[in-house]
Amino acid sequence: MRAVVLHEYGGPDKLKYEVVPDPVAGRGEVLVRVVATSINPIDYKMRSGEAKQHFPLELPAIIGRDLSGIVREVGERVSGFAPGDKVMGFATKTYAELVVVKATDLALVPEKLDPVHAAALPLVALTGEQLITRGTKIQSGQTVLVSGAVGGVGRSAVWAAKKAGAIVIAGVRKSQLQEAETLKADHIVALDDSAAMEKIGFLDAVADAVGGQTANKLLAKVKPGGVFASVLGPPTDAKLHPTVRVEAVKAVPDAKTLRTLAEDLVAGQFAIPIDRMVPLAEAGEAQAAAAKGGIGKILLLA
Repeated sequence: MRAVVLHEYGGPDKLKYEVVPDPVAGRGEVLVRVVATSINPIDYKMRSGEAKQHFPLELPAIIGRDLSGIVREVGERVSGFAPGDKVMGFATKTYAELVVVKATDLALVPEKLDPVHAAALPLVALTGEQLITRGTKIQSGQTVLVSGAVGGVGRSAVWAAKKAGAIVIAGVRKSQLQEAETLKADHIVALDDSAAMEKIGFLDAVADAVGGQTANKLLAKVKPGGVFASVLGPPTDAKLHPTVRVEAVKAVPDAKTLRTLAEDLVAGQFAIPIDRMVPLAEAGEAQAAAAKGGIGKILLLA
């Protein structure tokens, strides 16, 4: 098969599209022919070495976490999947034509969801959902602010919080206010507007997908006994607010929830915008484009 291989940490040019041995499905595993994967910030942070403290790689390595594809083979003791099934999952080594995944980490793609578009979903949707359910543990009637609300993680978090019955404030940049109107949030606030920030009352929780000084400012808005949950680790001012519970959330595979989120996506409850689709061979250039920022995801077609 062909795959995008990283031989040494560095820039996008370090990603090489080359021929590598086909993986083989073992017991409890499924061999999937990749239709598409998508680019996430963790991908280019792993490539550059920025994330190697938390996500070390044994080089050469194939990166990538999102998967949408078609089952080619099933290993021993696998039930629920058969060759030809369209599947999606939160996996590893997905910048490739073939990938082996634990059967328990795979979900069937809903009939009404384009299998290519399904590749945009796993990491961001599960991260946003778990940021709310595992991180904030927000309850019905409580107020939560979701920062980075128009990003993939933020959109999923807004929807998860609404499903929990919370009052949701979408935190975005001033330039994103119009886009934020498409969310199901109860209120919208520009986090780069100091006057708007001052008007934010005390919050039961913050679901943070931004980090930096914005995270510190939002931490100060959480009421005593409240929660600050982040996908970017504890804010630097965490020790200044000992009465606030701080949670760092890293997504884990959850096939059942992924399937539910995919059905919610099909039903129009939330959206993960797609910017463009490019061949897998152009992963380096696509990562460089993704690192410049933007709202839509970039998909890599295998």
